[in-house]
Amino acid sequence: MTVEELRWFVAVAESEHVTAAAAELHVSQPALSRALARVQAHVGVPLFDRRGRRLRLNRYGRLYLDHARRSLADLDAGTQALADATGTAGGGTVVLAFLHTLGSWLVPALLRGFGAAEPQIALELAQGSASEMLAQLRAGEVDLILTSPRPDDPEIEWKPLGREPLRAVVAPGHALAARKRIRLADLAEERFVAMKPEYGLRGLTDQLCAAAGFNPRIAFEGDDIGTLRGLVAAGLGVALLPPPHSAGAEIEQPATPHLHLADRGAARTLGLAWDRTRYRSPATETFRAFVAAHGAALVP
Repeated sequence: MTVEELRWFVAVAESEHVTAAAAELHVSQPALSRALARVQAHVGVPLFDRRGRRLRLNRYGRLYLDHARRSLADLDAGTQALADATGTAGGGTVVLAFLHTLGSWLVPALLRGFGAAEPQIALELAQGSASEMLAQLRAGEVDLILTSPRPDDPEIEWKPLGREPLRAVVAPGHALAARKRIRLADLAEERFVAMKPEYGLRGLTDQLCAAAGFNPRIAFEGDDIGTLRGLVAAGLGVALLPPPHSAGAEIEQPATPHLHLADRGAARTLGLAWDRTRYRSPATETFRAFVAAHGAALVP
């Protein structure tokens, strides 16, 4: 028995006339009669009694009709929910995950621009580390991720948006605080406060320090850029961080010096990533195209 045959059963049950129901459904009367026979064979009992040229629901048919109507209503509601979620009928929802460090400037700017251009599409947001978001993307729990660095996975597509410079952040009274530019090797003897290992920024910090000829001595590992800036200001250590953004709430320590680094590669590439093996809804494609077109202009 198919969903279509179940719909045909309901139509005949409501009209109690095969010829009239066949005309309404635009099918032949023999095809409709065969479908009714398959429905009754599936449930195992007759659902109609014949009265001349008309069919009348018996008590089994009336019982089954209520359930059939509810089942079809649920299926129709599910189809509509999918259309609403994917945007195949206009609108839709996109699930976007992003790095914590992008939540104060890049993501709000994208939301403002996209909301003005496509107000019928909703965005559901999540934050996480690069490794957490990549796992969610592979599992199909999110549609797109804003991340850094580029995921090392051939099934993950990547649209780079720009390179964000990293700065050496030191306490206001630090011996290097008056310098405008330093080399990372100047910090070789310092203690560092850094993101936890699952964050892409931590991996980049370790790589840059290694290229400068030392392994950083980690005094604290955290999940939040604002916390690291506060601890640097308090003298716990130094850090490699992106610059504070004027639109962000991260500017909690405006007096904390952010020194330019002369080292090659002292920047992180921000980009949008998606799983090319998974279905992407029209709403997701619309947002992806918007970020590809406008995201680079937002990255300093």
